[in-house]
Amino acid sequence: MRIVYLHQHFATPDMVGGTRSYEMARRLVEAGHEVHMVTAQRSGQGHGWSETEEAGIRVHWCPVAYSNHMSFARRIQSFLDFSWRSGHKAAGLPCDVIFASSTPLTIALPAAYSRRRTGAPMVFEVRDLWPDTPVAVGALKHRLPIALARRLERFAYGQSSHVVALSPDMKRGVVATGYPADCVSVIPNSSDLDLFDVPAEQGRSFRKRYAWLQDRPLVVYTGTLGLVNGVDYLARLAAAVARIDDQVRFLVIGDGREREKVHRAAEELNVLNRNFFMLKSLPKREMPAVLSAADFATSTVIDRQALWANSANKVFDALAAGRPIAINHEGWLAEMIRETGCGMVLPAHDLEEGAQQLVAALNDREATRTLRNAARQVARERFDRDMLAQKLETVIRAAAEQPNGRVTTADLQQPVILPIPTNDKTLPAHEKAA
Repeated sequence: MRIVYLHQHFATPDMVGGTRSYEMARRLVEAGHEVHMVTAQRSGQGHGWSETEEAGIRVHWCPVAYSNHMSFARRIQSFLDFSWRSGHKAAGLPCDVIFASSTPLTIALPAAYSRRRTGAPMVFEVRDLWPDTPVAVGALKHRLPIALARRLERFAYGQSSHVVALSPDMKRGVVATGYPADCVSVIPNSSDLDLFDVPAEQGRSFRKRYAWLQDRPLVVYTGTLGLVNGVDYLARLAAAVARIDDQVRFLVIGDGREREKVHRAAEELNVLNRNFFMLKSLPKREMPAVLSAADFATSTVIDRQALWANSANKVFDALAAGRPIAINHEGWLAEMIRETGCGMVLPAHDLEEGAQQLVAALNDREATRTLRNAARQVARERFDRDMLAQKLETVIRAAAEQPNGRVTTADLQQPVILPIPTNDKTLPAHEKAA
């Protein structure tokens, strides 16, 4: 098949950002398909389109500036600019099927344009529920823009032969618009098991770089510091933890428009550079060493129910590394954590209780070992990238074979979700002696 893959925020492991599109696309190439990635050069530098080859993927880059530091209005401008430019580009590429990945939701515009110009079917991937998310955080406030966004949402689904949702909660959001439930597949973010199965020495080497860390317990956050992430929660949690155990260290690695807010909160709480530390964003290739050094990884959001549907990359990276994950919200991830025992769900408002739970786990070697064991096992059995890429390939192939109609889940071969036993065999060899 010839696949035109539209995603504005494409990144390789040598870049900062999520690599789902890269990992899925390179596996499609390995399966024998020709993949054209249409994306943005987020620095905005350069003139006109350029092309590179990344792991066999033909990547078409358009200079359209984007940053989480931008205002919501400026980001919308960036989304629309990319939509306009990418539609003409995608429509001119050889194509049997169009695969469009949001966010942003505006990616549906160039995908639908290409669909009409080429006659190829379209598969749409939902990474975040729009406009639910911007409405929840107050970025979309007025009746008219909300109505227009909901109309675009229905348009995106209506143009699609099949919809891929990154979580069960997202699927429910898609179906709530009237789109058929049997035309939606859940393919969550994935765990890159080989990438994160690294020698323990990498983690020890990372720890030795910092006098404030060394052999102390470490809790990490790796990702965007945006409005929806609410990472200042971790600064407040660090203050509560310090009152119980002043040896526990928190490390936030990332960037975004809320970075200064988090920094300021840590200063005001008197934890900055005492038990709470911040580093700039790192490329994906450097994350295995960070997570190897960590005792716990975290993923946070502000207290809005619409955000509980998230399928954050950082969660699946932690699981791939065999590191327990702590989150501060409910939803499908909370249900999965409780079911499998791969981490903990911290209370969003009771920081003292959350601190006690976290310190108790960090100070219990056997409990930590059990959590790590479960994390690695759930990564293998439910979120292995190879397995989920095969499922995506099945969806895309089915759409190409039925260009004039919708593809239902009955047309697809569903992978078996195995039970998750907890046993010593699930840890990587270098972890068993830890």
